[in-house]
Amino acid sequence: MIVELSVALSIGAGLFAVGLYGALSQTNLVMIMMGIELILAAALVNLVAFWRYLHPDAMSGQMFVLIVMTVMAVEMAVGFAIAIARFRSRGSVEMEEARELKG
Repeated sequence: MIVELSVALSIGAGLFAVGLYGALSQTNLVMIMMGIELILAAALVNLVAFWRYLHPDAMSGQMFVLIVMTVMAVEMAVGFAIAIARFRSRGSVEMEEARELKG
């Protein structure tokens, strides 16, 4: 059974809204990164929905999704490494206390 395009786009819009709220309203670095991951997941849901709608027989969109998921994993690894380094040096990952990082 193929999910209708409007249902998939609604799910993507909901994920995007929750991710945007999480990224903009939080001060904790880990929570901001989680919001960004939700935004990227929403983009992937929309990508898959449009790809399935426009090219129902083509499976080449799956490779693009795998590449984007790999980039998402690398982004989270780098972000967590920065958060761990920040926590070890300052004892906090709150972005309010990161004013000295400005150039």
